[in-house]
Amino acid sequence: MLEGKDLPSAFRLADDSRGGAALPAPRKGGARIRRSPKWDCEHTGAQASCHTRLALSMICALAGVLAASACTTTPSFPPAAPTTGKRAPPVDREFRASDLAKSDIDVVAETHVRECLASARLLMEKLYRRNPREWRKGTSPSLDAAVARAFDPAQRFQFAELGVQGTDAVLLALRPDYTGDRVFAFGVGLASMVLASYNGKTELYLTDVLDAQKLYNSARNIEIAAWKLSSARDPAGDPLLLSNEIAGDVRNLSFEREFGKMIGYQDVMAEIAAQRTNRTIRRIVQTIATAVFLPL
Repeated sequence: MLEGKDLPSAFRLADDSRGGAALPAPRKGGARIRRSPKWDCEHTGAQASCHTRLALSMICALAGVLAASACTTTPSFPPAAPTTGKRAPPVDREFRASDLAKSDIDVVAETHVRECLASARLLMEKLYRRNPREWRKGTSPSLDAAVARAFDPAQRFQFAELGVQGTDAVLLALRPDYTGDRVFAFGVGLASMVLASYNGKTELYLTDVLDAQKLYNSARNIEIAAWKLSSARDPAGDPLLLSNEIAGDVRNLSFEREFGKMIGYQDVMAEIAAQRTNRTIRRIVQTIATAVFLPL
C-alpha cells in the first residue's frame, strides 16, 4: 500500500478524516487518492480568483493607457517622405504598452496621417529648393532649419508671423501682396490642414472617432491647394512659387506626385472612417478653377 509520504504533497490516502473529492482511478491495495482541500482551493476558487485579478489588472492597465493618452496633446511629426524609388521596405514595429488601447483601425489611421504629413514635409523641402529666396525672408539660418521649425511638434503649426493655419495659411502664401516666406506659409497651411482632419492627433486610441467628412474635405482641399499653387501669378504674370515644370524634354512632375499621394491617403482614410461610423460622406463637386476650400 502507498503511504502518504510516498505521494505528492497535494495528495493523500483516502481517509474519512480528510475532506476532498476522490479521484476515480484506484491505486495499489485498492486505496483511492483524494485531493486535499489545499488542492481544491488552489485549482477551483483560487483559480477563478486568479482569473478575476488578471482581468481587473488588464482593465486597470487599459484605463491607465487611455488616461495617459487623453493627457498627451503634443503630436509627433515624421521626417520627410522618401523620394520616388528610395523608399525602404517596411519593418516590424516593437510592441508598446499603448497598443493595448488601440484597434486595428487606429493603427491604420496613424499610418495614414504619418505618411500624409511626411509628403507635406517633402513638398515643403522641394518648394524651398525651387524657390530658395523664400527661406531667406525668414529668421531661419538655412533651408533645413526653416523646415524643422515648421514641423516642430511644440509649435503645433502656430506661428505669430502667420497668425493663421490650414487653408487660411495656404491662401496667405498665394496672395500677390504677401511679402513673407511663401513656402513657409504654404507648408504650414498644408500640414496643419491634414493634422486638423485627424482632430490634431498623430496617436489614436479606442476612444478616438474620426470624422469621415473632414477627411474627405481635406482631400478636396489638397486638390484645390495644388491647383492654386500652380496657377498663382504675380502682377507681371510670373508664378508666385515655382513647382512642376515642363520645358521641352524636361518634365518635373514630382510635386504633382506627392500631392496625389496625399489626396489618396485622405480619400482612403475617409472611406475607412465612413465604414466604421456608418456615415455617408456628402460628396461635393466643384469646378476646380472656381473651387473654394471646404470647412474642416
